[in-house]
Amino acid sequence: MLNIRPATINDLPEITEIYNEAVLNTTATFDTEPKTLDDRKQWFAGHTDRHPIAVATIEDKIVGWASLSRWSDRCAYDTTVEVSVYVEKDYRGRGIGKQLMEVITLEGKKTGAHNIISRITSGNEKSIHIHELLGYEHVGVLKEVGKKFGDYLNVHIMQKVFK
Repeated sequence: MLNIRPATINDLPEITEIYNEAVLNTTATFDTEPKTLDDRKQWFAGHTDRHPIAVATIEDKIVGWASLSRWSDRCAYDTTVEVSVYVEKDYRGRGIGKQLMEVITLEGKKTGAHNIISRITSGNEKSIHIHELLGYEHVGVLKEVGKKFGDYLNVHIMQKVFK
């Protein structure tokens, strides 16, 4: 049974492992070098109650995570956050990402976010569809803004505004 709970510092090895697999094998992130545990500790420390991290577990195994991060360090953007969701490769296609998106989106509303922004690489139609189901709207496409695995990639920007 899937359980979604707030992440703790003790979850960082699994969070890092899931993220690094995505770095090395997918275009879900434009990072190209794996992150160290120390990198992730700094990342974790930057997440406050207003910028939560959640993990999905099955029988105490972390199978995915989601976070809301600051969109910008400029004060006028304080109520805008960016969503990230990653699922362990062997657990993709089981609805875990959708459930994480639902939970982290609701957390954004609870913590006072006015906007949640998501950047989705072209070709990730499942992620785009999940965002649409949760009320995110298409804002635009940034053309060829990243290069990974030898290809220039477009990024879809989707946004949910809480009224």
